[in-house]
Amino acid sequence: MEIFRPYGFDKTLFLTTLALIAVGIIMIFSSSAILSSEKYNQPFHFYLNQIIGAVISLAMIFVIISIRKPFYQSFLFVHGLLTFSFLLLTVCLLMPAIGNTNRWVQLFGLRFQPSELAKISLVLFFAYYLDQKKDKLDSFKTLIFPMVVLSVFIFLVLKEPDFGTAILIFLISSIMLFIGGARLRHLLFLGIGSVTLFAVFLFQASYRWERIAAVLYPYRDPLRKGFQVIQSKLAIGSGGLFGASIGESTQKLFFLPCAHTDFIFAIIGEELGLIGTLAILLLFLILFLRGLVISWKAPNKFSQIAAAGLTMAIVSQALLNITIVLGLGPPTGIVLPLISFGRSSLLCTLFGIGILLHISQRKGKSKRKQ
Repeated sequence: MEIFRPYGFDKTLFLTTLALIAVGIIMIFSSSAILSSEKYNQPFHFYLNQIIGAVISLAMIFVIISIRKPFYQSFLFVHGLLTFSFLLLTVCLLMPAIGNTNRWVQLFGLRFQPSELAKISLVLFFAYYLDQKKDKLDSFKTLIFPMVVLSVFIFLVLKEPDFGTAILIFLISSIMLFIGGARLRHLLFLGIGSVTLFAVFLFQASYRWERIAAVLYPYRDPLRKGFQVIQSKLAIGSGGLFGASIGESTQKLFFLPCAHTDFIFAIIGEELGLIGTLAILLLFLILFLRGLVISWKAPNKFSQIAAAGLTMAIVSQALLNITIVLGLGPPTGIVLPLISFGRSSLLCTLFGIGILLHISQRKGKSKRKQ
């Protein structure tokens, strides 16, 4: 038995989300105005597109939390979303390449990145499967099906190619399997198989090795392979304690590539300083803690696993992006959720947060009495 509290969602999580979106919109304008003027003859292109994406996504959240039934828990929704994500990833490979990659589906002038939706659909799928098979997780046979599904998705993402997102999907899924009750020795088989798959794709592309070498030895080739790593560190370091103030970044003047997307955290460091970067980390820490609280208080196993998985998906992506910006990992195309420019990322991240907020409205009667 459950109790549904209309609009009794976790206000702290919601306000934290709004704060991250607001910071993102401000920093996107600051970091992209000059690029937007050069490319589109007006400085507000990326800024306005992010605002439109945020408004649509927030409206979607209010639709989600207004629905009484946990629609995201049904067989049809979970497997339908999984199938839809699989089809979109397949269609990506047939689309014209953009920047030598096939990461987007393009239709009527709009672009969507299916790998963002794949993360959410896999979280819900694993939550559903682990809930349905909770009494049989001791058997390795039980894990064969989800491992096959995960391998197919990882393979499709690697073919785009998007090595960073593939690793992120693997990490999130592994954590969910562990939380759901899978045995460690069974997870080792998944790890060995996935590492083998990653190794094959890693050895196939020399530029991936070059990116790793650029992180370890950026000054061996400072104008080419190590350029992005060096410029990112310069942006972070030049900000000092309080930063140069909003709009005063010099690295965004075509020195730092992808300043409004993958490396927006570097611009935050330059313009808002250490105080600003610590504030962003604090906001993600709050999001992480509220997600864990929602998971702990969730009324059933599906909701507990789904809430934990969605939280880990957002926070682990943020940590991976920040790690790369600080020069501790090779650039992979991973954006900073809720802050970097990217409507696909924003829409899918807020879809996940909408489900988290819906779960926070549902309480088991036994837990209410406690």
